[in-house]
Amino acid sequence: MPTAHRSTASELPRYMAVHPMFQGLSEADLGLIVDQGSSLMRLPRGQALFSSGETCEHLMIIITGQVKVFALATHGGEKVLELIGPGQTIGESSIFNDQPQAFNAQTLTETLLLRIPKRAITAQIKRDPGFALRLLADASQRIRGLQHDVESYCLRSGLQRVVGFLLEDQRHSHERRAPHTVSLPVSKATIASRLSLTPEYFSRVLRELEDEGLIQISRRDIHILQPEELASYTLQ
Repeated sequence: MPTAHRSTASELPRYMAVHPMFQGLSEADLGLIVDQGSSLMRLPRGQALFSSGETCEHLMIIITGQVKVFALATHGGEKVLELIGPGQTIGESSIFNDQPQAFNAQTLTETLLLRIPKRAITAQIKRDPGFALRLLADASQRIRGLQHDVESYCLRSGLQRVVGFLLEDQRHSHERRAPHTVSLPVSKATIASRLSLTPEYFSRVLRELEDEGLIQISRRDIHILQPEELASYTLQ
């Protein structure tokens, strides 16, 4: 069962103030949001945040941990649509409409999150239109990410999707790619589902890339040894 994190009301604005959505708000505004029922929740692994068909009355900001958003197939399988980590939000759709959730959300690890009631968010929007713009900017960024995912599923091979995942942190960098390490925050099976691949295929591609000397696998750490060569490997 979820438990309230032991904290004083004075600690909550500190968590909010570091998030871009709340930057620029006065101490008074942050205090009003806290006073309307905001709280920190520590959730165990496997805790459902909401299920498809349910309403969600809170905006949630992940402080630590990982959450998956997923759909369930009629045969019982699941498709991971999004992985949400520290600093990211979930539940925005409930702010703008009263429609039930289309998907499910569940913690993948022990997770600490900041839960802010819908009424507190809507009240702040009325006080500060700039806050509404930051909220929309955050939602728009996630939409762009999902659009990129759809493009990847439709137009890229499985190998290209795996390589794209490994180089994702440097995708927008204009500098020459440097060797780095990708630490998998969740299981390989979850990441495979996120990439619309089977776990077996995902593992097979990783072994292939390791055999080629492009990466080195150490449990959940994947060391990218030759990023430039890895990026061009899918063109061969």
